[in-house]
Amino acid sequence: MIRILSVIALVSWLAVSAFAGEPVSQTFAASPDKMWTVANSVLKQMGWDIEKSDQAGGWINTESRTVGGEDYGVYAKGTRHRLTVRLKPVGTGQTAVTVERTLFNRERILWIDKDEPLMTTDQTVEKAVLTEIGKAL
Repeated sequence: MIRILSVIALVSWLAVSAFAGEPVSQTFAASPDKMWTVANSVLKQMGWDIEKSDQAGGWINTESRTVGGEDYGVYAKGTRHRLTVRLKPVGTGQTAVTVERTLFNRERILWIDKDEPLMTTDQTVEKAVLTEIGKAL
């Protein structure tokens, strides 16, 4: 019985950790205030709408965007993704920027969303955001 529970716990832990891809991080030679402005600007230029953000806490969450599927208002079914950008000061005049993408399936029936996380190893979007931030500096 203990073995079965141990196996179930291990499999559950592995499954949960596999849903979110590893965050991609890069350190830039700019102050946190400068990076905040640049990160917000780059996200907007790339078409990401900001859902929530906290400059003091150093994080930005984007609205989710469609990767594929259909959306008819009251009914939707498809794959979506959203970004979380974290900014952390590291030393004098340097800021580490971490971008993490969450990929999920969404089904909406009568304005009630049901989201199911998906596993991904593709980091193209995260790397593109960091590249654009670097160019904008």
